[in-house]
Formats: sequence, structure tokens, C-alpha cells
Amino acid sequence: MKGIFGSMFDLNHDGNISPLESAMEFTFLNELLKDDSDVQTELELSGLNPDELEFMDVDERRKALEDAGLDPDEYDF
Repeated sequence: MKGIFGSMFDLNHDGNISPLESAMEFTFLNELLKDDSDVQTELELSGLNPDELEFMDVDERRKALEDAGLDPDEYDF
């Protein structure tokens, strides 16, 4: 019996996917499908909104980044 990823998780190479191997396969699949939208960027952690920064004047954006303690030269908008 093969799993979703074929025999990739047949770790003992017996031709069958054991319950443990199946659990590992589904854990791997879950990690692949995980939604990382809750991960915050350095800008958001500094209280800045990346979308608002894009629409700012260059000098205004530079000042906002410096005020937040970030190096404006590290960001490309």
C-alpha cells in the first residue's frame, strides 16, 4: 500500500505504510498546507503598515522607517 506521496514515507521499506509512517506523512502534508498569514514582518512588528509605506513619499517613508528604528536602505519599495 502506498501513501499520498507514494512510498516516500515507507521508512522501513517493507512495502506497506504503517500507522506511524502514515501519521508522519499527514504531519508533513499539514506543514506543506499550513497558512503562514499570521507571520508578521519586521515592519509590522515595528508598528508600520507595508501597504501604507508603499504610498508614502520617499522622504516620508525614510523618516517613518528611521523613527521605527529600521534601516531604510534595507527596504525596496
